[in-house]
Amino acid sequence: MNIRLILTSLGAGAALCAMPGTTRAQIFVTNENTGTIGEYTTSGVPVNPALITGLSGPVRIALSGGNLFVANGNGSTIGKYTTSGVPVNPALVSGLNGPTGIALSGGNLFVASANVTNEFYRIGEYTTSGATVNPVLIPEVGSVADIAVSGDKLFVVDSIDGIIGEYTTSGATVNPNLITGLNFPNSIAVSGGNLFVTNLDTGTIGEYTTSGVPVNPALITGLSVPVGIAGSGGNLFVTNFFNGTIGEYTTSGATVNAALVSGLNSPLGIAVVSASVPDASSTWTLLLLALTAMFGLKSLLRRPA
Repeated sequence: MNIRLILTSLGAGAALCAMPGTTRAQIFVTNENTGTIGEYTTSGVPVNPALITGLSGPVRIALSGGNLFVANGNGSTIGKYTTSGVPVNPALVSGLNGPTGIALSGGNLFVASANVTNEFYRIGEYTTSGATVNPVLIPEVGSVADIAVSGDKLFVVDSIDGIIGEYTTSGATVNPNLITGLNFPNSIAVSGGNLFVTNLDTGTIGEYTTSGVPVNPALITGLSVPVGIAGSGGNLFVTNFFNGTIGEYTTSGATVNAALVSGLNSPLGIAVVSASVPDASSTWTLLLLALTAMFGLKSLLRRPA
């Protein structure tokens, strides 16, 4: 047996394990009724249906690097967790009033929540470390259900008035009525330079340019109260609140799998990671396995014949 070769190989394995771990393409979805976040592959295979538990009415979810940011709609917080489900700070941002929409741009979070003093909503800005940048970046907007960021623009869904407004990430108003005539819109995603919007009452997804020009207001039809939407790799992933499913469609409107994931409990928010992202927990797991193997072999070599 070539012991030197074995030890060299194990040493190389340990060095490789010291490199950052990665998480492959995955879907993360909030279940409002059970207060959980589930994890699935983009092929619909369950990884962990209860990856994160104990949440308070989780609505929207956003992903940055190896972390998940969750808006607790029944509470007053934005929580931060790793993509392995480990809590980083369950109350990263607190003192909010029923947070709804959440979006990420660079190292900052944009969060929509209700104003206490009137019927309007506001959008605040925070760092991904939880520091407050501007709690009233946009002081008064309609009933905000979701937010999306594209470049330096914020697209804001007003569900009651059936409109999407456009603002800058600095809080300036570009066009508060960029898209109108929607039927209880609830979620928005940016993919391929276009906006994709879910309409609850009609069970449809509409497509528009970022200038507000309709491409196809009924791109996808026949959905069961579509709430959340996310784009990844040229496809759209949509949560259907009533029938507890996630459907997959192309950005051209073709059905890939209308029930890619099923058995969910009031699914709302969805985030999809298509590229590998760092995952610190996997780094340490692999490193420990490599070290265990190395020291185990050394102990074996010390045993008397």
